[in-house]
Amino acid sequence: MPPEGVAVAVPADIENERPNRPPLLAFVVDAESEAVLREGLTEAVPQGIDIRRGSVRAAIAALQRMATPRTLVVDVSGEEQPLSALSDLSNVVEPDVRVLVIGDREDLNFYRQVTRGLGALEYLYKPLLRDMVARHFGPLILHRAAPSEGVHGGRVVTVTGARGGVGASTIAANLAWHFGVEARRHSVLLDADLHRGSCAMTLGAKTGSGLRTVLEAPQRIDELFVERAAQPVAERLHVLAGEERLSEQPAYVPEASVRLVDALRRRYNFVVIDVPFSGQQLHRDLLMLAHQRVLVMDPTLASIRDTLRLLALPNGPLQPRRAVVVLNRLNLPGGLSRRHVEEGLKMKPDVVLPDLPKVVGHATSMGRPAAAVRGGFRSGLLHLAREVAFVRLLDSGDAEGVAALRPRTGSALARLAWWR
Repeated sequence: MPPEGVAVAVPADIENERPNRPPLLAFVVDAESEAVLREGLTEAVPQGIDIRRGSVRAAIAALQRMATPRTLVVDVSGEEQPLSALSDLSNVVEPDVRVLVIGDREDLNFYRQVTRGLGALEYLYKPLLRDMVARHFGPLILHRAAPSEGVHGGRVVTVTGARGGVGASTIAANLAWHFGVEARRHSVLLDADLHRGSCAMTLGAKTGSGLRTVLEAPQRIDELFVERAAQPVAERLHVLAGEERLSEQPAYVPEASVRLVDALRRRYNFVVIDVPFSGQQLHRDLLMLAHQRVLVMDPTLASIRDTLRLLALPNGPLQPRRAVVVLNRLNLPGGLSRRHVEEGLKMKPDVVLPDLPKVVGHATSMGRPAAAVRGGFRSGLLHLAREVAFVRLLDSGDAEGVAALRPRTGSALARLAWWR
């Protein structure tokens, strides 16, 4: 491994002279991490990944008898002396190997020792998430710089229904409620349907003219204006929604969505946007500005078709992997089985929510979050929250130390300092 975290670029002609050298090899100790690595690195390694079950000690034993891969992923979970094991690893691999480490320790000093002291390019701690792996391991495997996120601020998640009536607005509202009320992160729910959006109604919030104003006059957008336009639902949860007349079509200045999202990110940790897919430029722009897209479908043939079409859309510049697919209303009377849905999609949905018309319907009618009720809907929503909020937030006491790492690493740990 190169010293002090410096990556050694290997000229293409040298690599081509050694066809026996594997491009990527991973050693992990559990099935869950293996599945996340395979899914998260699909874009970076479309030909597939050679993943073997074992710890860093298994990697040391194997690499004593085989050619060193160009990129090596090792798992130090459960190791009593992980730094010693990584040091032993450096004695059996070639100096130019690009080492990526996963483990179960969240200690900031450990992160420094692994990346700065031992020269690993990156360290991620468990539980791994697909977006985390794609965002931080993918560019390193491809010898690329990590994508710039522009303004430092909150994470933007869009929720889009494959078709009308699949429950996307309900899921968006409950996801925002979980972030703002249960996780106590400053969160805002933006309903991009200015005419018939239901997010505000779902959470018992008011609508206003503020959203139309910022879309028609983006020069007025700033954090203070946005904060006044968004209606409070709880101490750390606001809703920004409109209810325009059906006979009117608000004007839209193309730069307005960028300025609006930037202002929201500076004010809130999480920006959840309910975005219907339509021909409107506003909706297309918002989908491109997200860090993570969520596609909601139900178990019907038409929903499968439209989900596949939405998955085929190009990713935005801040989206390192495909959209998270949510299968809502599983076991819907007359609907397809889970096996048939998976066969139609050629993949497994990332999150599955059961059909609970009484629980969800009653909560929606009363303007209360269905996620507050224990059961299948809440369990699925918590799974979704973990998928889209790919970082686990550190205690505020770690913020200063983490901030010091940002200029050098750009890692998941370094990224946490600006989350309120």
